[in-house]
Amino acid sequence: MVNKNIIDTTLEQAREWGNALYLNDGLVLTNQIANAPISREPQRMNFIMMALCCKGQATYNIDTREQSVMPGDLLFISERHIVDNYMASSDFECLCIMLSTQFYHGFVQNVKNVSSLLLFSMNNPVVHLTNQEIKTYSNYFENIRKKMADENHHYRTELVQALLLAMFYDMSGVIYRIEQSSAKKQSRADVIFARFIALLQENFRTERRVSWYAKQLEITAKYLSEVVKNVSKRTPNEWIDSYVVLEIRVMLKNSPKSIKEITEELNFPNQSFLGKYFKEHVGVSPSEYRKG
Repeated sequence: MVNKNIIDTTLEQAREWGNALYLNDGLVLTNQIANAPISREPQRMNFIMMALCCKGQATYNIDTREQSVMPGDLLFISERHIVDNYMASSDFECLCIMLSTQFYHGFVQNVKNVSSLLLFSMNNPVVHLTNQEIKTYSNYFENIRKKMADENHHYRTELVQALLLAMFYDMSGVIYRIEQSSAKKQSRADVIFARFIALLQENFRTERRVSWYAKQLEITAKYLSEVVKNVSKRTPNEWIDSYVVLEIRVMLKNSPKSIKEITEELNFPNQSFLGKYFKEHVGVSPSEYRKG
Protein backbone atom coordinates (compact mmCIF):
# COMPACT_ATOMS: atom_id res chain seq x y z
CA MET A 1 0.00 0.00 0.00
CA VAL A 2 1.38 3.41 -1.01
CA ASN A 3 1.38 6.07 1.69
CA LYS A 4 -0.22 9.33 0.61
CA ASN A 5 0.49 12.83 1.84
CA ILE A 6 -2.45 14.60 3.44
CA ILE A 7 -3.06 18.01 1.86
CA ASP A 8 -4.68 20.81 3.84
CA THR A 9 -7.49 22.41 1.84
CA THR A 10 -8.51 25.91 2.89
CA LEU A 11 -11.59 28.01 2.26
CA GLU A 12 -9.42 30.46 0.33
CA GLN A 13 -8.62 27.67 -2.15
CA ALA A 14 -12.32 26.75 -2.33
CA ARG A 15 -13.05 30.28 -3.55
CA GLU A 16 -11.55 29.18 -6.88
CA TRP A 17 -13.87 26.20 -7.22
CA GLY A 18 -16.44 26.44 -9.98
CA ASN A 19 -16.89 30.21 -10.34
CA ALA A 20 -17.84 30.52 -6.67
CA LEU A 21 -19.32 33.47 -4.79
CA TYR A 22 -17.63 34.36 -1.52
CA LEU A 23 -18.24 36.66 1.42
CA ASN A 24 -15.65 38.11 3.84
CA ASP A 25 -13.34 35.12 3.44
CA GLY A 26 -15.78 33.18 5.62
CA LEU A 27 -18.44 31.86 3.24
CA VAL A 28 -18.27 30.31 -0.23
CA LEU A 29 -21.16 29.21 -2.44
CA THR A 30 -20.96 27.29 -5.71
CA ASN A 31 -23.25 25.16 -7.85
CA GLN A 32 -20.37 23.98 -10.06
CA ILE A 33 -18.39 21.77 -7.71
CA ALA A 34 -17.68 19.35 -10.55
CA ASN A 35 -15.25 21.93 -11.94
CA ALA A 36 -13.20 22.04 -8.74
CA PRO A 37 -9.56 20.91 -9.13
CA ILE A 38 -9.84 18.07 -6.61
CA SER A 39 -6.46 16.57 -5.65
CA ARG A 40 -5.80 12.83 -5.86
CA GLU A 41 -4.19 13.05 -2.44
CA PRO A 42 -6.19 12.87 0.81
CA GLN A 43 -7.47 16.31 1.79
CA ARG A 44 -8.00 17.65 5.30
CA MET A 45 -10.92 20.04 5.07
CA ASN A 46 -10.18 23.18 7.08
CA PHE A 47 -13.74 24.42 6.79
CA ILE A 48 -17.32 23.15 7.06
CA MET A 49 -19.00 21.94 3.89
CA MET A 50 -22.66 21.17 3.19
CA ALA A 51 -23.96 20.26 -0.26
CA LEU A 52 -27.14 18.99 -1.87
CA CYS A 53 -26.65 16.67 -4.84
CA CYS A 54 -28.97 17.69 -7.69
CA LYS A 55 -27.66 15.54 -10.52
CA GLY A 56 -25.19 12.75 -11.20
CA GLN A 57 -23.37 10.87 -8.47
CA ALA A 58 -20.11 10.82 -6.52
CA THR A 59 -18.20 8.57 -4.16
CA TYR A 60 -15.52 9.44 -1.62
CA ASN A 61 -14.06 8.32 1.67
CA ILE A 62 -14.36 10.44 4.79
CA ASP A 63 -11.96 9.35 7.54
CA THR A 64 -11.55 6.07 5.58
CA ARG A 65 -15.32 5.38 5.52
CA GLU A 66 -16.75 5.10 2.01
CA GLN A 67 -19.66 7.38 1.12
CA SER A 68 -21.94 7.49 -1.92
CA VAL A 69 -23.91 10.56 -3.00
CA MET A 70 -26.93 10.48 -5.29
CA PRO A 71 -29.55 13.10 -6.33
CA GLY A 72 -31.49 14.22 -3.27
CA ASP A 73 -28.65 13.44 -0.87
CA LEU A 74 -27.30 16.07 1.51
CA LEU A 75 -23.66 15.66 2.53
CA PHE A 76 -22.03 17.32 5.52
CA ILE A 77 -18.31 17.43 6.24
CA SER A 78 -17.04 19.04 9.46
CA GLU A 79 -13.73 20.82 9.83
CA ARG A 80 -10.56 18.70 10.16
CA HIS A 81 -12.02 15.55 8.59
CA ILE A 82 -10.12 13.87 5.77
CA VAL A 83 -11.62 13.24 2.32
CA ASP A 84 -10.00 10.75 -0.04
CA ASN A 85 -10.71 8.70 -3.18
CA TYR A 86 -13.13 11.30 -4.55
CA MET A 87 -14.74 10.31 -7.87
CA ALA A 88 -17.71 11.98 -9.58
CA SER A 89 -19.72 11.44 -12.75
CA SER A 90 -19.30 13.98 -15.54
CA ASP A 91 -22.80 15.37 -14.90
CA PHE A 92 -22.34 15.73 -11.14
CA GLU A 93 -24.01 18.90 -9.82
CA CYS A 94 -24.69 20.09 -6.29
CA LEU A 95 -25.57 23.21 -4.33
CA CYS A 96 -22.53 23.64 -2.12
CA ILE A 97 -22.14 25.89 0.94
CA MET A 98 -18.70 26.14 2.58
CA LEU A 99 -18.02 28.10 5.76
CA SER A 100 -15.05 28.85 7.94
CA THR A 101 -15.46 27.62 11.51
CA GLN A 102 -15.27 31.20 12.78
CA PHE A 103 -18.02 32.37 10.41
CA TYR A 104 -20.17 29.34 11.30
CA HIS A 105 -19.91 29.84 15.06
CA GLY A 106 -20.48 33.55 14.57
CA PHE A 107 -24.13 32.97 13.72
CA VAL A 108 -24.85 29.65 15.49
CA GLN A 109 -23.36 30.60 18.87
CA ASN A 110 -26.86 30.94 20.33
CA VAL A 111 -28.30 27.84 18.64
CA LYS A 112 -29.24 25.18 21.15
CA ASN A 113 -27.77 21.69 20.92
CA VAL A 114 -24.81 22.45 18.67
CA SER A 115 -23.28 19.26 20.09
CA SER A 116 -26.19 17.24 18.66
CA LEU A 117 -25.61 18.79 15.23
CA LEU A 118 -21.90 17.96 15.37
CA LEU A 119 -22.54 14.40 16.45
CA PHE A 120 -25.30 13.89 13.89
CA SER A 121 -23.07 15.01 11.01
CA MET A 122 -20.30 12.67 12.16
CA ASN A 123 -22.62 9.68 12.34
CA ASN A 124 -24.64 10.65 9.25
CA PRO A 125 -22.28 12.32 6.74
CA VAL A 126 -24.80 11.66 3.92
CA VAL A 127 -28.59 11.73 4.35
CA HIS A 128 -31.39 11.50 1.79
CA LEU A 129 -33.87 14.39 1.87
CA THR A 130 -37.60 14.36 1.23
CA ASN A 131 -38.97 16.40 -1.68
CA GLN A 132 -40.02 19.18 0.70
CA GLU A 133 -36.60 19.23 2.39
CA ILE A 134 -34.90 19.43 -1.03
CA LYS A 135 -37.11 22.41 -1.93
CA THR A 136 -36.37 24.09 1.41
CA TYR A 137 -32.59 23.76 1.06
CA SER A 138 -32.67 24.86 -2.60
CA ASN A 139 -34.73 27.97 -1.77
CA TYR A 140 -32.34 28.97 1.00
CA PHE A 141 -29.34 28.43 -1.27
CA GLU A 142 -30.81 30.66 -3.98
CA ASN A 143 -31.80 33.42 -1.52
CA ILE A 144 -28.37 33.37 0.14
CA ARG A 145 -26.70 33.47 -3.29
CA LYS A 146 -28.76 36.53 -4.29
CA LYS A 147 -27.90 38.41 -1.10
CA MET A 148 -24.21 37.56 -1.47
CA ALA A 149 -24.26 38.92 -5.03
CA ASP A 150 -25.77 42.23 -3.87
CA GLU A 151 -22.50 43.93 -2.92
CA ASN A 152 -24.15 47.35 -2.57
CA HIS A 153 -26.45 46.29 0.28
CA HIS A 154 -25.20 47.86 3.50
CA TYR A 155 -26.33 44.89 5.61
CA ARG A 156 -25.32 42.16 3.19
CA THR A 157 -23.29 40.14 5.73
CA GLU A 158 -25.97 40.38 8.42
CA LEU A 159 -28.68 39.31 5.97
CA VAL A 160 -26.65 36.33 4.80
CA GLN A 161 -25.93 35.25 8.38
CA ALA A 162 -29.62 35.57 9.27
CA LEU A 163 -30.60 33.41 6.28
CA LEU A 164 -27.97 30.80 7.18
CA LEU A 165 -29.20 30.71 10.76
CA ALA A 166 -32.79 30.27 9.59
CA MET A 167 -31.67 27.50 7.24
CA PHE A 168 -29.88 25.61 10.02
CA TYR A 169 -32.96 25.86 12.23
CA ASP A 170 -35.20 24.79 9.34
CA MET A 171 -32.98 21.87 8.33
CA SER A 172 -32.81 20.68 11.95
CA GLY A 173 -36.09 18.99 11.10
CA VAL A 174 -34.02 16.55 9.03
CA ILE A 175 -32.10 15.55 12.16
CA TYR A 176 -35.33 15.05 14.10
CA ARG A 177 -36.92 12.97 11.32
CA ILE A 178 -33.92 10.67 10.93
CA GLU A 179 -33.34 10.26 14.65
CA GLN A 180 -37.01 9.39 15.18
CA SER A 181 -37.03 6.81 12.39
CA SER A 182 -33.68 5.26 13.27
CA ALA A 183 -33.47 2.34 15.64
CA LYS A 184 -29.73 2.86 16.02
CA LYS A 185 -28.75 3.83 19.53
CA GLN A 186 -25.86 6.10 20.35
CA SER A 187 -22.71 4.31 21.35
CA ARG A 188 -21.10 5.05 24.72
CA ALA A 189 -18.41 7.04 22.90
CA ASP A 190 -21.06 9.17 21.17
CA VAL A 191 -22.77 9.86 24.48
CA ILE A 192 -19.49 10.86 26.15
CA PHE A 193 -18.58 13.18 23.28
CA ALA A 194 -22.01 14.85 23.33
CA ARG A 195 -21.81 15.34 27.11
CA PHE A 196 -18.27 16.72 26.80
CA ILE A 197 -19.35 19.32 24.20
CA ALA A 198 -22.39 20.28 26.29
CA LEU A 199 -20.15 20.74 29.34
CA LEU A 200 -17.66 22.70 27.26
CA GLN A 201 -20.29 25.09 25.97
CA GLU A 202 -21.31 25.88 29.55
CA ASN A 203 -17.86 26.09 31.15
CA PHE A 204 -15.14 27.01 28.62
CA ARG A 205 -14.97 30.59 29.90
CA THR A 206 -13.68 29.40 33.26
CA GLU A 207 -12.37 25.85 32.75
CA ARG A 208 -9.74 24.78 30.23
CA ARG A 209 -8.38 21.65 31.93
CA VAL A 210 -9.16 18.30 30.29
CA SER A 211 -8.89 16.70 33.74
CA TRP A 212 -11.75 18.90 35.02
CA TYR A 213 -14.09 17.79 32.22
CA ALA A 214 -13.08 14.15 32.74
CA LYS A 215 -13.88 14.45 36.45
CA GLN A 216 -17.35 15.83 35.70
CA LEU A 217 -17.95 12.89 33.36
CA GLU A 218 -16.57 10.47 35.97
CA ILE A 219 -13.94 9.05 33.63
CA THR A 220 -10.17 9.44 33.34
CA ALA A 221 -8.59 12.23 31.31
CA LYS A 222 -6.81 9.63 29.19
CA TYR A 223 -10.08 7.85 28.35
CA LEU A 224 -11.83 11.16 27.57
CA SER A 225 -8.99 12.11 25.22
CA GLU A 226 -9.17 8.76 23.42
CA VAL A 227 -12.96 8.92 23.01
CA VAL A 228 -13.08 12.53 21.79
CA LYS A 229 -10.23 11.92 19.33
CA ASN A 230 -11.85 8.77 17.94
CA VAL A 231 -15.29 10.35 17.54
CA SER A 232 -14.37 13.82 16.29
CA LYS A 233 -10.77 13.53 14.99
CA ARG A 234 -9.86 16.39 17.32
CA THR A 235 -8.42 16.28 20.84
CA PRO A 236 -10.26 17.74 23.87
CA ASN A 237 -7.63 20.49 24.03
CA GLU A 238 -8.31 21.41 20.39
CA TRP A 239 -12.04 21.65 21.14
CA ILE A 240 -11.40 23.75 24.24
CA ASP A 241 -9.03 26.09 22.39
CA SER A 242 -11.47 26.51 19.49
CA TYR A 243 -14.24 27.66 21.84
CA VAL A 244 -11.99 29.98 23.84
CA VAL A 245 -10.32 31.58 20.81
CA LEU A 246 -13.68 32.10 19.11
CA GLU A 247 -15.05 33.79 22.24
CA ILE A 248 -12.03 36.12 22.40
CA ARG A 249 -12.48 36.99 18.72
CA VAL A 250 -16.17 37.77 19.23
CA MET A 251 -15.52 39.89 22.33
CA LEU A 252 -12.72 41.84 20.65
CA LYS A 253 -14.83 42.63 17.61
CA ASN A 254 -18.33 42.94 19.06
CA SER A 255 -17.96 44.32 22.58
CA PRO A 256 -16.50 47.51 24.09
CA LYS A 257 -14.77 45.53 26.85
CA SER A 258 -11.09 46.18 27.40
CA ILE A 259 -8.54 43.41 26.96
CA LYS A 260 -8.09 43.48 30.74
CA GLU A 261 -11.84 42.88 31.24
CA ILE A 262 -11.79 40.05 28.68
CA THR A 263 -8.81 38.54 30.51
CA GLU A 264 -10.73 38.49 33.79
CA GLU A 265 -13.99 37.25 32.27
CA LEU A 266 -12.25 34.31 30.57
CA ASN A 267 -10.28 33.43 33.69
CA PHE A 268 -6.78 33.99 32.30
CA PRO A 269 -4.11 34.62 34.97
CA ASN A 270 -3.10 37.94 33.40
CA GLN A 271 -3.35 40.04 30.24
CA SER A 272 0.10 38.98 29.02
CA PHE A 273 -0.87 35.30 29.20
CA LEU A 274 -4.05 35.92 27.19
CA GLY A 275 -2.02 37.85 24.61
CA LYS A 276 0.45 35.03 24.12
CA TYR A 277 -2.35 32.43 23.98
CA PHE A 278 -4.31 34.42 21.39
CA LYS A 279 -1.28 35.16 19.21
CA GLU A 280 -0.27 31.49 19.26
CA HIS A 281 -3.66 30.48 17.82
CA VAL A 282 -4.53 33.46 15.61
CA GLY A 283 -1.16 34.86 14.61
CA VAL A 284 -1.69 38.44 15.82
CA SER A 285 -2.05 40.09 19.22
CA PRO A 286 -5.53 40.90 20.63
CA SER A 287 -4.99 44.63 20.08
CA GLU A 288 -3.88 44.07 16.46
CA TYR A 289 -6.90 41.82 15.86
CA ARG A 290 -9.25 44.43 17.28
CA LYS A 291 -7.77 47.17 15.08
CA GLY A 292 -7.68 44.98 11.96
